[in-house]
Order: sequence, then C-alpha cells, then structure tokens
Amino acid sequence: MKQFPLLATYSLVFFFLIATMSLPSSTTAAAAANGSHNITRILAKHPDFSTFNHYLTLTHLAGEINHRQTITILAIDNAAMSSLLDKHLTLSTLKNVLSLHVLVDYFGAKKLHQITNGTTLVSSMFQATGSAAGTAGYVNITNLKGGKVGFAAEDNDGLHSFYVKSVEELPYVISVLEISQPLSSADAEAPTAAPSDIDVISIMSKQGCKAFADLLRTSKALPTFKENVNGGLTVFCPTDSAVNGFLPKYKNLTDSQKVSLLLYHGVPVYQSLQMLKSNNGIMNTLATEGANKYDFTVQNDGEDVNLETKVNTAGIIGTLIDQDPFVVYKISKVLMPRELFKGVTEKTVSPAESPKPAKKKSKSTKKGNADDDAADSPADGPADDDSDNQTAADDNSGVTGLNQGFRFTMVFFSLVIGFLVL
Repeated sequence: MKQFPLLATYSLVFFFLIATMSLPSSTTAAAAANGSHNITRILAKHPDFSTFNHYLTLTHLAGEINHRQTITILAIDNAAMSSLLDKHLTLSTLKNVLSLHVLVDYFGAKKLHQITNGTTLVSSMFQATGSAAGTAGYVNITNLKGGKVGFAAEDNDGLHSFYVKSVEELPYVISVLEISQPLSSADAEAPTAAPSDIDVISIMSKQGCKAFADLLRTSKALPTFKENVNGGLTVFCPTDSAVNGFLPKYKNLTDSQKVSLLLYHGVPVYQSLQMLKSNNGIMNTLATEGANKYDFTVQNDGEDVNLETKVNTAGIIGTLIDQDPFVVYKISKVLMPRELFKGVTEKTVSPAESPKPAKKKSKSTKKGNADDDAADSPADGPADDDSDNQTAADDNSGVTGLNQGFRFTMVFFSLVIGFLVL
C-alpha cells in the first residue's frame, strides 16, 4: 500500500514538468519570430569592413539588402575597398559594382564546398536591377582544388577573387563572406549617365498634391528632399483636401516642428509599391535622428497599403511618379508623428481622459500663445520608452497568457491524477 503515495508523487512531478516545459516562454517565441537582419549592424562589429559598410549605406544598398529575406554578401576589407575607390567611379557606378557583390541566394561556408559539378552561376542585385546586359550581372562561383573557392563576374574572364572566411551566417537568411578582391565587371563599371535634376516640387504639384508642394517649396526641408532624390527617395504626399484641413494644426507648430513634419513624409530609400506590400514593418523617415524616432509602420491589407503612426493612419491612394530611385505616392491624410502630437488621437477621447485645466490655467496666463505651440511638443504625453515598453508588453500578452493557462491546467490535472491514485 505504501507504493501508492510514491506513485502519486511521481505522477505529480511528471505532469508538472510537462506543464512547465511544453510551451516556449514568450521571450523565446518573440525571438524566434524575429527573423529580421541589418547588414549595417552586422558589419559594424567588424572594423576591417568599415569602408565597405560605409559605401553600402551611402549608395542605399544597405536598405535594399535589409529588405531581402535570402541573401549573401561578398564583403571586401578596407584594403580591397581602397583599390576599388582608386578607380574614382561615380556614386551611381560604384553602386552597380557593389550590387554585384550581393547575391540573391544563400551561400554559407559549407554550401560553397558542396556546389554541384564544382561551379555555378548566381544572380546578383546588379542583375536584378535590369541594368546589366545579358548575364553580366551573374557571378560565377567555382569550387577549386585544395578547398579553394573562386569568384568572378560572368562578363569577366578568369577567377580573380577568392573566398577568405565566413564573417557571419544566419542559415538560409543572410550570409556575409569575405572575398580577397573586388569583383571586376566591365558592364558594372561602365560610366552611368548622371541622373537628370528632378523637379520635386513640379512633380508633387500635379494630380492633387499642390498644397503639400507649396508648403515644401518655402520650407528648410526642401534641400533634404533634393539631396536624396538621386540616391533613393520615397515621398508620401497628402492630397490637397487633407493638407487644407490640417493647416490650422500646421500653423500652430514652430518652424523647426514644421520642418520635421514635412521631412516625416519622406523616406531615404526607394520603395516600390510591391516592396511596401511585401515588407511590412517600421520605417524610418528623413526626420529620424537619434532619439527622435519619427517612424511609422507600413501595413498592407490585401492590395491596400496603410501608413500607421501612433496618432493616425493614412492610406496610399495613388502613384504620382515611380522612376527608380524616386517614387511619389499620394496619401489620404497628413501623417502625424507622435513626437509632435502625443496628446492627439483620431478616436473620441472619453470623459475620464479629459484634461483638468482648473489649476494649470492660472500658471499659463502670462505665457500667451507660447503654450499653444507647446501643446504639440514632445513634452505633452507619455515618454517614448514607456510607450514602447507597453507596446511590447501588449504584443507578448497573447503568448504569455496561453503559456500560463496551459501550465495551470496541467498542474491542476496532475493534482487530480495524484488524488485518484491515492
């Protein structure tokens, strides 16, 4: 008879272990769901590639790399980059050459030495741009004797660059491999015509976006838009009716806040409509700087694409121009960044959330209109960190609740089994 209490104890321990181990924690689940990568941050950990990293950013290739899910970077160290820069290529031509070093397939160190038939052709981002003639944008990878692996552009005879080492690998997502020399390609290094000056204001003044263009025309934000056109720029232009309805709020902003608001409608990288549909998530803007996030979230609903700030949501309703590297979309509302409009929401504020002005009014009598400007300042509303933490907590609440509910059920069930055995 003494074996029954012992059996009950074993049963209780067994089911308790199942309850605590069956499901991953919310932290683990969140980490598994986060498959994003950032080539700039990866290379920042390796100072030998600082020049290569710098020019990936300068040519806007870094942003394009980060939006791809399966990719291999053939990185070259600072010394090898110096030999490439000695050719004094224009920035647009240099972008073509560097894009040849970005393969649109995954090759880890192990896969390099398991190439079928010893050689293969792989498409690069230069080929994907459509600028390469024929197969000039393909890279030949050959597994040589003695474990050596060579690389060459398809339009170049001979293997002049060789595998050095694996820098970092995230299997089947991104691989960064060091090669000994820059890939040489006559097609990629061919002089490219300098992009013609694009009249940003003229383009945005057409098809119902004149009001926004007029605000930009006299703003200190305009030079920033012009500087980014040739390197990659996406503009979200509110309709005339949206801007006209927003003007009372706009006039209450300080000059610096007006500049930030206008810059908030530009993204320093080319984003086609298809890219926006397939790469939902947080997007930085021309206004982003340090702690001032000035970002919004791109979220598609079928064929519809919405831009969600922490204050309001605007939809893309048309395209004014789409000529890589410049694209302008027409949107339904003026985007309102949380940094300027923390206390404003599109939803009706409940009485419980209404401000209590009785005591504070007396202190602001001498300040006059200065407090009106401050009403839209970052000082009004919750701190960024608190809001972000709350958002993260909300995102994980579903997983955490499921884990806790499951574990409680299993513990309860194990207790019942134990008593039945007794």
